Amino acid sequence: MTPQTRTILDYHQRTKHTLQRYAKGPETIDWEDQPDPFRRFSGCALFPLARPGRDLPVRFADLDQPHNITVQALTLPNVGLLLELAFGLSAWKQLGPSRWALRCNPSSGNLHPTEAYVLAADNTLLPAGVYHYVSHDHQLEQRCQFAVTGDAETNTGSGLFIGLSSIHWREAWKYGERAFRYCQHDIGHALGALRYAAACLGWTISLLSEAADADIARLLGLDRAGDFKKNEQETPDVLCRIQITGHDPVTYQDLCAVLPSATWFGVADSLKAYHLYHWPVIDEVAEAAYKPETALLPWQVTQQPPLPTACGKQASQLIRQRRSAQQFDGKMAALPAADFYRILSAVMPDTAAFSFWQSQPKVHLFVFVHRVEGLASGLYALARHEASLTVLQDATLSLFDWHRQHDSLPFYHLYSGDLKQTAKTLSCHQPIASDSAFSLAMVAEFADTINNAPWQYRRLFWECGLIGQVLYLEAEAAGVRGTGIGCYFDDSVHEILGINDDKLQSLYHFTIGKPREDSRLQTLPPYSHLQDSLS
Repeated sequence: MTPQTRTILDYHQRTKHTLQRYAKGPETIDWEDQPDPFRRFSGCALFPLARPGRDLPVRFADLDQPHNITVQALTLPNVGLLLELAFGLSAWKQLGPSRWALRCNPSSGNLHPTEAYVLAADNTLLPAGVYHYVSHDHQLEQRCQFAVTGDAETNTGSGLFIGLSSIHWREAWKYGERAFRYCQHDIGHALGALRYAAACLGWTISLLSEAADADIARLLGLDRAGDFKKNEQETPDVLCRIQITGHDPVTYQDLCAVLPSATWFGVADSLKAYHLYHWPVIDEVAEAAYKPETALLPWQVTQQPPLPTACGKQASQLIRQRRSAQQFDGKMAALPAADFYRILSAVMPDTAAFSFWQSQPKVHLFVFVHRVEGLASGLYALARHEASLTVLQDATLSLFDWHRQHDSLPFYHLYSGDLKQTAKTLSCHQPIASDSAFSLAMVAEFADTINNAPWQYRRLFWECGLIGQVLYLEAEAAGVRGTGIGCYFDDSVHEILGINDDKLQSLYHFTIGKPREDSRLQTLPPYSHLQDSLS
């Protein structure tokens, strides 16, 4: 076992919640001192984007067959729409004097540690360089300019990349040592949000999974320590290429080749919060999980559409209406079986939502069914990779019957019984896990994955977040609502399932049901504060 793997395993064990204690976090929280959720850089040229809110004639159901979607032109307004649907504001909420923004990409505690960057490798749309996206203002801040030449009228290439990073401290302000986990969930959600946004435009994304974190840091300017306040630096996560039919993609090597010509601008503004607590264990695990350059070994799979959806809404409308439910109606009617199986089929790795993932699925679902038409209450499992079925069976209780429930889905009955209270207790006593139609634990093939490559620790959480983003949108399409649950009692989940070692570990929970709306909350349009400035 490498020192990096040991550090990661120690961190994971240390940050487990238990019935006796929660992972270490701040003893007090001053809500008036919350970090600014919108990062800005001073000293950068600003590039406003076209007015948000535009819709495309693409239904949510059309996303199942992305090859049939009309490919939109590579224009700056369309890039703005991509950024809005992936990372932009979806609404403002107000309760009394308190007002806060919601975004298309969800975040633990609505703290939004994820930052998004646009990299233009040529001068087709923007002066070639690196741009930080400010969702609040729906504009780009130019962080650097590359010394390249290119004629926008003759260039047929697609030198557009999206980079994602995390400000760990922004999440740790509330969640302490466990925050590193949540930052990784958020990256997975952001990747899912980007994929759906690109699909609306007829575009696709690909992960530059071979890239080293050090190279991503250089490309995004995150290695420029003097540009960031102490303890407010960003950690590189992932770089994605935007691929558009009819455009030859610029390579990762081409992108790195222009980096020496970069002229950098601006410094990050303070996030305006007092750093009362420090969590050095987060820095330790981040360093241990740092990714080196690796070979690109895409996992090949034949894509299949999920089971049909009855949703006729526009995809952009559904994306903008996504919310995290705060409470559910515990007396809801049973979720129709067709909706339930559609939701499960959508998270299978051969669907379009996972076409960019490039690696064998490692995360499987253990589902607590409470109110689903035609299904007995109890515990079920979805093996997202059928070759892993034996692994799941061998690692869990021998009393589980593993009776297959569906002809086209590897979905199995394990145990019948009313498990609402169990689900609630396991999810830190939260009623949203029991008042729903169903809740679930995302369980990853853990130890072997981490031993082979310590940096895969982060990707396991990304895979969970990506699954969560699919669940969010599928819930909306079914007329219900979802919520990600990062607070759960790790080893109590394992005990219920019969898992007694670290070959499998639960990394994320999720729940879907009929939401109960808080009538005290006022909902405001997402960009009403910019109506006079947006063109």
